[in-house]
Amino acid sequence: MKLGTKLIHAGVAPDPSTGAIMTPIFQTSTFVQAAPGQHKGYEYARTQNPTRDALQNALAAIENGTHGICFGSGLAATDAVLKLLNPGDEVLATNDLYGGTYRIFTKMFERYGLKFTFIPMQDARNIEAHITPQTKMIWIETPTNPLLNIIDIQAAAQVARKSEVILAVDNTFASPYLQNPLDLGADIVVHSATKYLGGHSDVVHGAVIVKNEALAKQLYFIQNSCGAVPGPQDCFLVLRGIKTLHVRMQRHCENGAVIANYLRNHKKVDKVYWAGFPDHVNHDIAKAQMRGFGGMISFTLKDDNVEAANKVLSGTHLFSLAESLGGVESLIGHPATMTHASIPREERIKNGLADSLIRLSVGIEDADDLIADLQQALG
Repeated sequence: MKLGTKLIHAGVAPDPSTGAIMTPIFQTSTFVQAAPGQHKGYEYARTQNPTRDALQNALAAIENGTHGICFGSGLAATDAVLKLLNPGDEVLATNDLYGGTYRIFTKMFERYGLKFTFIPMQDARNIEAHITPQTKMIWIETPTNPLLNIIDIQAAAQVARKSEVILAVDNTFASPYLQNPLDLGADIVVHSATKYLGGHSDVVHGAVIVKNEALAKQLYFIQNSCGAVPGPQDCFLVLRGIKTLHVRMQRHCENGAVIANYLRNHKKVDKVYWAGFPDHVNHDIAKAQMRGFGGMISFTLKDDNVEAANKVLSGTHLFSLAESLGGVESLIGHPATMTHASIPREERIKNGLADSLIRLSVGIEDADDLIADLQQALG
């Protein structure tokens, strides 16, 4: 199946008991057994649920994996992946990443003996140079949040294989429509399915996809043992979102290109971060490993201060000031005080995250209306 067809059909089938074309919401906590150990494949809803199973199968199919494992949020998925490691193990992570990931790494798992080293990863040779005997995992985002840095997944995978470490890729910004890290050699793909997979700002959800049986067994064990599972209603909403992922992402990409080029030519805008520009660092890698450049854009103002940023942030109408991304509606945010507030300012500035940096999640509205909204906000 081609990708658009796969997103609608892969991993799901009409309900065998009724013929319902949409997967039912199995809103139950437990399942009746004919005798001890004699059941229809389901015992207790923390361990298995038919709605969740359908979503897990769909996620595995659209990421070209073999196993999907669902969680109550993207951070719960991240939490589960880190529980594959042991005290004393090191994670090499990109220095430009989601603030919540940075927080769970440094404020939670460092307390339990894991070590995290944050480095620039645009050049895979820098990853290899930082590998130590304690390194057990490489964690990357690409494009990164919020500076849209591009990391070569295939090159990172070669480093990981050579060093016998796990490569985990947070694919939230790209979505499976634009990028499939498992095809490029990654071991684990992580999603905040809250974002593009759900696509309608109405669900919080996380997912991990793998194609290694041993990893899958460990992650299912963690899912069941720790219990950070999503409810069936949330799984249903993500299943529904996946069915329109391709048409939504096509519009996100189209609008993203229009808005990025508009901002780049605005007199009050300094830098615009968008992987679709030919002079964007690693643009050629983005072209090779992605099917498009998406609707995530960040930009700084020539007047580089929080006050100037706040004037823009509070001046839009169609771009709603809110955390999150990937919904059909356009959102505007200020990473320094919102999504990345947990990262110390000196770290943010060192990594290029300026005080005036504004992040856009460009929705699927009419692009002309979005430009008019930005025009009156920028002045």
